[in-house]
Amino acid sequence: MNQPESEHKHNFPTRLLSEIIIFVALATALSFVVVYTLPQGGSITAGSMVPIIWLALRRGPKIGVFAGAIYGLIQFAILPYIAPTSWAAIQILLDYPLAFGVLGLAGFFKQIPLVGSTLGIIGRFIMHFVAGVFFWAPSSAPGADPYAFSAIYNGSYLIPELAVTGLIIFFLQRSKVINIYL
Repeated sequence: MNQPESEHKHNFPTRLLSEIIIFVALATALSFVVVYTLPQGGSITAGSMVPIIWLALRRGPKIGVFAGAIYGLIQFAILPYIAPTSWAAIQILLDYPLAFGVLGLAGFFKQIPLVGSTLGIIGRFIMHFVAGVFFWAPSSAPGADPYAFSAIYNGSYLIPELAVTGLIIFFLQRSKVINIYL
């Protein structure tokens, strides 16, 4: 029996769900190709954010944010970094589903993917920066300026990640491969 259209409104079509799974799996696989890892988490990878950003450019910000949040939870399951604080749940939320979820904001800039990529990664930086100021700096660098510590720490891997991601997105856009699915 066919269901009315309104009952299908909140379900993911099989094709879309498959795309989300594939792009999140690809991002996860690329996260294992690590150039450098910092002591309290954060690493320079082989473009692990590109699949999430590409999906956001392809399907829009809502799907991008959803896929990014799922990817963030997977990153937490694989290699969790938890600050020694009684507020660890908030730190985990900031450093994982929210930080990776904001990568999906790239979907607002389908016509200018480099701007979208940059916005998503800046959003990720902001989430990690806030977590760094309130949760990581007090235990990792007591006595240091928490704002400077968090900005330097998170910038030290996210700026290179931005460069890698931007370069890959640029070449995908230039080769028209990215436009195949937009």
